[in-house]
Amino acid sequence: MNFDPKEFRRALGNFATGVTVITAQDADGNKVGVTANSFNSVSLDPPLVLWSLVKTSSSYDIFEKSAHFAVNILAADQIDLSNNFAKPSDDKFAGIEYTLGVGNSPILKDTTASFQCEKYQVVDGGDHWIMIGKVVAFEHIGRNPLLYVQGSYAGAIPFTGLTATDRNSTPTDDLKRLHNNAFYLMNKVLQKIQENYLPKQASIGLNTSEARLLLVLSDAQQISLDTLKDFVTIPETDVEAGVERLTQTGLITDALILTTKGQDMAARLWEIANQQQEDIFGDFSDEEYSNFKQLMQSVLKQLN
Repeated sequence: MNFDPKEFRRALGNFATGVTVITAQDADGNKVGVTANSFNSVSLDPPLVLWSLVKTSSSYDIFEKSAHFAVNILAADQIDLSNNFAKPSDDKFAGIEYTLGVGNSPILKDTTASFQCEKYQVVDGGDHWIMIGKVVAFEHIGRNPLLYVQGSYAGAIPFTGLTATDRNSTPTDDLKRLHNNAFYLMNKVLQKIQENYLPKQASIGLNTSEARLLLVLSDAQQISLDTLKDFVTIPETDVEAGVERLTQTGLITDALILTTKGQDMAARLWEIANQQQEDIFGDFSDEEYSNFKQLMQSVLKQLN
């Protein structure tokens, strides 16, 4: 079997994870923070967790010298924080709010949870160091978490539908308050849209981030890689990986211009999106559709 490391990484990207920022501070006061989605639980007794760091990382020296580290699990509105710690910087903590925990590890503000750990064991894991920590303190806020899948950020949308058993045993009248709740209805609508749209998008052979990049490039004129990174809420490394794959598959040129093949693929993506839009809003009048868009724009403006 011909083993392609890049395709292996892409396959692994189908496993949705949370997003964390791992922080530490050595005895000299040097702080370090890296974005990682390799965090996982190991044991309840003793309470152990792990994450992994590529061996070539410049951050490893401080993690190696530090007796403690902290795991900060990011909330859904902390994409900027994730991107900040995912790219090189002389001072990643500039302008970042944090407190100091056990071993002076920085604890970031407004995360969904944090774990303060003693360094328990470091295991050689191929091209990564597997860092195992013993949890000595933790905080559980329970905010909606930031997720990461197929090279893109995502949010957790609870499945709000009832099981068949529940439907058979629960009178509809008892759910009036739920069905009149705007948040419930928006979550339900988004869930149904994703159920219908994402499999159609995936059927053309691109994952979510690659499809998003291609659609952006199909509307952009002479865009640079740096500008593309600013346009999409995708980590820089995955923008670069997505661009590389789109180039390798002949969909775009090195200058980020769509080839004829890329234009055809983008047209298929737009056709899928437009058909999805027609399926949802086809029975709406022009006035109803316009009012709906204005309402969504008003909600977005208020949330921003």
